[in-house]
Amino acid sequence: MQKEPMTAYGYAKLSKEFEYLKNVERPSIVKEIEIAAEHGDFKENAEYHAAKEKQRLLDEQLMKMSDMLGKAQIIDPSTLAHERVSFGSTVELCDLKTNETVTYTIVGGVESAPARGLISFASPMSKVLLGKEEGDEIKAHLPSGVREFEVISVRYEEITFEN
Repeated sequence: MQKEPMTAYGYAKLSKEFEYLKNVERPSIVKEIEIAAEHGDFKENAEYHAAKEKQRLLDEQLMKMSDMLGKAQIIDPSTLAHERVSFGSTVELCDLKTNETVTYTIVGGVESAPARGLISFASPMSKVLLGKEEGDEIKAHLPSGVREFEVISVRYEEITFEN
């Protein structure tokens, strides 16, 4: 079984969402199904079919979340060495074509927020960065095309997550 690295924050966030969906949303959908079933004639009962579809989608989501929680490997990035890029590293890069600098922090998938520079360890950029150190040059095949960067710095910075 492949582990899913995440911080304690990410695990708590995922657990909280899972419990809410399981204990609040799902019972609400079951109630919708019961009410719709009272209208009879399942063949032409749009509310019933819509509620059943909603339940199916939620059950799929719950199964995925349960699987992710079961695979969770909680990592405290502050305890890791950050001479080389690893989980929890904050990496400053210089785009070799434009000389622009960008900063990314590698986090678990549930914590990912690319607009804030928090990228999943499974993202194409992270896969290229893992194991690199200051001064290394990388070629990243990104959705926007191939880009080349130089690693300016690798460090640990405590992350503040928004709720």
